[in-house]
Amino acid sequence: MRIGPSRLGTCEVRSPLRDRSIATDFVSDNQSVRLSVSGESENDDTLFERAGARDAIFFDPSKSRAGIVTCGGLSPGLNHVVRSLVLALVHSYGCTGVIGYRYGYEGLTKKGVTARPLAPDDVRDIHRFGGSFLGASRGKQSPEEMVDTLLRDDVSMLFAIGGDGTARGAHAIATEAARRGLTLSVIGIPKTIDNDVAFVDRTFGFETAVSLASDVLSAAHAEARSARNGVSVVQLMGRDAGFITAAATLASAEVNVCLIPEVPFSPPSLLAYVEYRLAARGHALIAIAEGCGAYLSGEDGDLRGKDRSAGMTLKKMIDAHFEGLGAPVNVKYIDPSYIIRSVTANASDAILCDQLARHAVHAAMTGRTNLMVGRIHGEFVHVPLSMATSSVRRVEPHGELWRSVLQATGQPSFT
Repeated sequence: MRIGPSRLGTCEVRSPLRDRSIATDFVSDNQSVRLSVSGESENDDTLFERAGARDAIFFDPSKSRAGIVTCGGLSPGLNHVVRSLVLALVHSYGCTGVIGYRYGYEGLTKKGVTARPLAPDDVRDIHRFGGSFLGASRGKQSPEEMVDTLLRDDVSMLFAIGGDGTARGAHAIATEAARRGLTLSVIGIPKTIDNDVAFVDRTFGFETAVSLASDVLSAAHAEARSARNGVSVVQLMGRDAGFITAAATLASAEVNVCLIPEVPFSPPSLLAYVEYRLAARGHALIAIAEGCGAYLSGEDGDLRGKDRSAGMTLKKMIDAHFEGLGAPVNVKYIDPSYIIRSVTANASDAILCDQLARHAVHAAMTGRTNLMVGRIHGEFVHVPLSMATSSVRRVEPHGELWRSVLQATGQPSFT
């Protein structure tokens, strides 16, 4: 089954890439990428449209205006994406108008800060800095009001950079624009440090986060080893998925216990193991994803929307457990989340940012809409936003990543 994105119309404009001194390998509309390569999945016959430049486009660049918005929490690489979007729009396609909306979707409402024009000179150096050049925010806004703003600003293409909440907002904007019969292309670019976007094998910022989280774990290990019965509890990002915690555990090669939302655990079993570990080795390093709080409180079921203070809760539980035993314990709690989120992207993420941005521009120029540009098996594809928002990608408890974590830590199941 081939899954193609929505289209605004027929592409009848000659792509300026054909006339510029740019190395372009044009992609035909019938090229696809298979979702599954294992041969054992129900998705074996699912094909996504391949992303890339087309030799004919829908919009006339000289008459088209683009808008860019960054939403949600910070992630390394946001400014790289904004910069590459502007450069591709202006230098590659010759667009004369690009607008940056401030502080997320709020910038597309009446209460938002005034948008700013974006030219290549405005974004020349922004990739050297962390955070978001345009600012970011969370929160749902009225799609009707946001479309009104885009219509007022004569925007033909909107690039929404963010995670699942941003994608749902982009889908709502595209749906409202279609209801009104507007020729508005809405393209999502997957940004979530947690790497949990469905049908996307890697989001930008993830590798930078894993690298920095690994350094934090190494430092926390030194803290634990340097104290009598030292325990370091490090809470890492991961509201719904444990990709960062699991990957950083493997990268650091120092973690004794790794806890992620996808794998349930019993607090009494966990505390008994910490007790055993301290008696045997004198120290312990625990990496816990922020979305594990429900397990610590004894709740069952879906963890989405639950308390995210899992690390601090665990620290208190360890302190209380050993106080009850009358045994000395020295527990350190470390949460580096905001520091990790706000740095600039490393080389690998910077490359991915540029690739995602350019493929997003190619998609918008051809009149495709209501889609997210993603990467599957190293190939860039068009994923309809309705599919991208239908589920969350999570660590497979019986998959290679988690098996590797169990082998690296030597931890039991904690059931």
